[in-house]
Amino acid sequence: MIDTPAIETIGLLAGTLTTISFMPQLVRIWKRRSAADISYLALGSFIAGIALWLWYGMLIHSISVILANGLSLLLNISILALKIAHHERA
Repeated sequence: MIDTPAIETIGLLAGTLTTISFMPQLVRIWKRRSAADISYLALGSFIAGIALWLWYGMLIHSISVILANGLSLLLNISILALKIAHHERA
């Protein structure tokens, strides 16, 4: 059986990798001032899922789940805000 610190380390590593995977998208939107290729439905459902994972992490007191999903939630809300701010006007 793996000890708890090792399990939490795996969770923190997984959370770090999945969270930083959104950074290139955020930077791309920021530089191009366009998020036209991102679906509101996909982004909204993903944000809802992240929020539920964050809530779950709080309920089970898992620092890796809380940190990863808290940061992912902030990044994706930022992406949503940029999408709204740079909405393509027809």
